[in-house]
Amino acid sequence: MAALLNLPHRRRFVLLCLLWAALWKVGAGQMRYSVPEEIEKGSFVGSVAKDLGLEPLALAERGARIVSRGRTQLFALNPRNGSLVTAGRIDREELCAQSARCLVSFNILLEDKLSIYSVEVEIKDINDNAPRFGVEEVELKISETTMPGFRIPLKSAHDADVGENTLQKYEINSNDHFSLDVRSGMDGNKYPELVLGRALDREEEAVHYLVLKALDGGDPIRSGTSRIRVTVLDVNDNAPVFTQPEYRVSVPEDTPVGTRILTVTATDADEGYNAQVTYFLEKNPEETSEVFELKSSSGEITIIKSLDYEDAKFHEIDIEAQDGPGLLTRMKVIVTVLDVNDNVPEFYMTSATSSVPEDSPPGTIIALFNVHDRDSGQNAFITCSLPENLPFKLERSVDSYHRLVTTRVLDREQFSSYNITVTAKDGGSPSLSTDAYILLQVTDINDNPPTFPHTSYSAYIPENNPRGASIFSVMACDPDSNDNAHVTYSLAEDTLQSAPLSSYISINSDTGVLYALRSFDYEQFCELQLWVTAQDGGNPPLSTNVSVNIFVLDQNDNTPEILYPALPTDGSTGVELAPRSAEPGYLVTKVVAVDRDSGQNAWLSYRLLKASEPGLFAVGLHTGEVRTARALLDRDALKQSLVVAVQDHGQPPLSATVTLTVAVADSIPDILTDLGSLKPSVDPGDSSLTLYLVVAVAAVSCVFLAFVIVLLALRLRHWHTSRLFQASGSGLAGVPASQFVGVDGVRAFLQTYSHEVSLTADSRGSHVIFPQPNYADTLISQESCEKKDFVSEPQFLPEDKEETFSQQAPPNTDWRFSQAQRPGTSGSQNGDETGTWPNNQFDTEMLQAMILASASEAADGSSTLGGGAGTMGLSARYGPQFTLQHVPDYRQNVYIPGSNATLTNAAGKRDGKAPAGGNGNKKKSGKKEKK
Repeated sequence: MAALLNLPHRRRFVLLCLLWAALWKVGAGQMRYSVPEEIEKGSFVGSVAKDLGLEPLALAERGARIVSRGRTQLFALNPRNGSLVTAGRIDREELCAQSARCLVSFNILLEDKLSIYSVEVEIKDINDNAPRFGVEEVELKISETTMPGFRIPLKSAHDADVGENTLQKYEINSNDHFSLDVRSGMDGNKYPELVLGRALDREEEAVHYLVLKALDGGDPIRSGTSRIRVTVLDVNDNAPVFTQPEYRVSVPEDTPVGTRILTVTATDADEGYNAQVTYFLEKNPEETSEVFELKSSSGEITIIKSLDYEDAKFHEIDIEAQDGPGLLTRMKVIVTVLDVNDNVPEFYMTSATSSVPEDSPPGTIIALFNVHDRDSGQNAFITCSLPENLPFKLERSVDSYHRLVTTRVLDREQFSSYNITVTAKDGGSPSLSTDAYILLQVTDINDNPPTFPHTSYSAYIPENNPRGASIFSVMACDPDSNDNAHVTYSLAEDTLQSAPLSSYISINSDTGVLYALRSFDYEQFCELQLWVTAQDGGNPPLSTNVSVNIFVLDQNDNTPEILYPALPTDGSTGVELAPRSAEPGYLVTKVVAVDRDSGQNAWLSYRLLKASEPGLFAVGLHTGEVRTARALLDRDALKQSLVVAVQDHGQPPLSATVTLTVAVADSIPDILTDLGSLKPSVDPGDSSLTLYLVVAVAAVSCVFLAFVIVLLALRLRHWHTSRLFQASGSGLAGVPASQFVGVDGVRAFLQTYSHEVSLTADSRGSHVIFPQPNYADTLISQESCEKKDFVSEPQFLPEDKEETFSQQAPPNTDWRFSQAQRPGTSGSQNGDETGTWPNNQFDTEMLQAMILASASEAADGSSTLGGGAGTMGLSARYGPQFTLQHVPDYRQNVYIPGSNATLTNAAGKRDGKAPAGGNGNKKKSGKKEKK
């Protein structure tokens, strides 16, 4: 410090400023002052403006004011100089009683920024109270037998001041018998005792008058006196004695009035009257005597006034026990008042706002309040809380102050107002709580653009639409309010085919309905993409765009356009060339056409509308390929004219035709020179050829009809024979089986053919198959002879197969299925196994010859066919060596219509023999098929 004084004045000033700033940072937020009690109103306490680093007038401009918790304002702020002054008389003893330090705390609030500063003022004690005794005169009675050195406790004085100003010592006037001794108690108080220095003699002096003087240490010194009258008695030389030097008891503050809290007991060693003890409550300036009552005879202490921990935490009761002659003993009872949770927390709302914009940043202060609980300890520990899921929080400030601040940006569209409940709960058991309600309105700002329900939209409109037709409607919603939620619609600027988009589409700005301003053509454009803008009425306005795709739906308004063959530009006729050696299916040319429509409207099908030679050419239904349907003959004309129609699949369908000219020649160079003179041939032989074909077809039909009649006759004969066999009983049991082989074998051979009818969309692909097994080497039973004639049965198309199958009985266990035994396309085609279906011309002719020969011999009534059993009566063309064992067993290849199953030789299996088409005849059958 000496070095600081030696520095120049300016540097010393700078260092002092730095030191002051450092001290200010250390004590920031709290100011401490001291002032003596009993000073005049308006006396200076401290410079608040200076300590806050403000100008004197700035303190008033910032709205500084003192905030205290409901007590009388002891201080005030001087707005002119920014200083703290007294607001009235300050009595330290009234504020703090006997406390060593008397501190008065309050807060200074700056309204502009809601800043709180804590102020602590220490009230200095002055010597304004003199020591006082409870009574002005005390009468003492002492036996004359009392020995010197006997001590008599005297009533102590009370000084309301503290420190040096409180009671310091006692004095007694000078006398010959008594002296004064001061004893310090455990609580630090001084207690005077009168000490007998010389034996008393009642005859010399029966009464002694003494003056006890109490002095404090103030300046000037103040004192108080009490007169003592000492009466000398005879004999009674024992004073009452308490059982405890000091009594302590703890009482809850909610103990009801009239409750006995303690009983004090004192005993006297004397007897009789000298031993009768009476208890007295020592009077003092405090209110203790008004709270408790002492029964003089029993020493019971009862409560006569409700206790309050908040008013007094403990009570000191001075009790005297006096015997009959007057000797007394003093004892102190300390009653500690226990706090109970009987006070709810109290809110003091310092500042609060009623509305806040929704874009307020997190940390915005909504309210500032103070919470106080008059209880103590855990009962005064206050916890403030908010309901969950609120965008607010509480921040603790100084001296039980709390701030309600926002934790995130508010959204009015979610919650337009908040009814905030702040709960203050103490730590007592049970705890008490208090709620404070803050109603906060959230004001709207334009923070939400209009939103569409979907990110994009698709609309469909058929082409050739009328002008002004409504196409689609879009709608956007804005969660804001008032003008911020008013939405208008517009179209984004764009062009379509070098024309502005607004010339095609318009939108209603209020409803968002899109209208077509012209008729659309799918062939010009099939899709139109535009952007719709929705803008609200806020300031500044917010907008959102959404994509709208308008699809033009095609209608069948375009006929097919034939690209090939195209009409020559020189006026000549286009000719397609086909060699005369072309096989069936030869590609002559291809008609190529397109349709400007789309989808089903553009699906094209081709058909031959007209031809100069029907049946010679065919046109692919979907490909447009013109192919030869048969081989070209010499009689076919060199020039063929075809009219091909191309039709789409619209509703209604549209079509176009094209005429093709096909030149037929063996050599292409030979025909090129005669293309100009080609004419359709008019050959009289063509009609005769057609006549021949018709006659041939009729002849074949007649042969087939005759064959069917023969079969029917055989059936009737068989039926008649069966009736004769039944009438004769068992007369035929001894006839050899070989006698029936001829007729029955052929009949079985003929009867067991099944029918398969296969139809396609093209009648040229239809065919009928009669596959049946051959029972030539097997005697047919009566039941098999009665089976239905498949020739006379109706045949079903493939569509009726399900219905037919549902009526059939399931096959017996004699059926066997083998891929090699299936005829035609359903079976094996390798020809390695015997019994396969005839698949060449030789086998077919051989089968027909057997059928005809067997039928003729059966008509003659012969029991054998051709001069021997097993020969089936075949003509000499095949020779007698051609027996039934050389005929393939077709029983293994019976084809079930609508099924993949084939019949096997069940009889052979039952006899333990392999079927006729088994491995035993495989080699021979293979050789015959090769032939």
